[in-house]
Amino acid sequence: MLGLFRRAALAFVALWLISAAGFAAQPHRTYYRTITVDGVKIFYREAGDPKAPAVLLLHGLPSSSHMFRDLIPLLSDRYHVVAPDFPGFGFSDAPDRAQFEYSFENLSKVIGRFTELAGLDRYAMYVFDYGAPIGFRMALAHPERITAIVSQNGNAYEEGLSPNFDRIKKAWAEPTEANRTALRAGLTPARLRSRRCRARRRAASPRRSSVPVPRSGDGRCRSSDGGR
Repeated sequence: MLGLFRRAALAFVALWLISAAGFAAQPHRTYYRTITVDGVKIFYREAGDPKAPAVLLLHGLPSSSHMFRDLIPLLSDRYHVVAPDFPGFGFSDAPDRAQFEYSFENLSKVIGRFTELAGLDRYAMYVFDYGAPIGFRMALAHPERITAIVSQNGNAYEEGLSPNFDRIKKAWAEPTEANRTALRAGLTPARLRSRRCRARRRAASPRRSSVPVPRSGDGRCRSSDGGR
């Protein structure tokens, strides 16, 4: 009887230790949450200890917080990581443009308010591409909140835009249906796959970046040229 009691006690202790280890690991999991900002639902990914230094990840175009899915676990053991989807992107709401202004200025205000509701008083920001003009505006509005800025492929001034942005700048200046339609041609699944293939080829062989990337019949990169 005593032996049975000891085995049961050991089993209980083992389960308790497993549970404790599981709870200790919880801060490093990625959670999927939403916050409503002025009637717009903002989806975001969150990981790490909320008491740790905060890092805000602002994604690019045409992506979402999904682009940070592999980076978040690498940071969450040391930082409180938060990565929102902008309105119109990912799993966030996409209000009709007749009721919502899709400008960098307005997006920066929405994401700025999001950080307040998410409890981010001070944070470092990592801005990528489209996220840069949003993040920079947030930093100008509240510099006291920013501990650091890491910028990748982000322009701080219009002169930094390459000729590839000519059609986009034309649509900014003249947002006609024709100019908007011209931009949509670059956002089809086939064009996005082609862009991904070129990026992978450049990463694998920078000196051969101008060489066309062979693709399979379904439009995806061949596994021998950067993988699918």
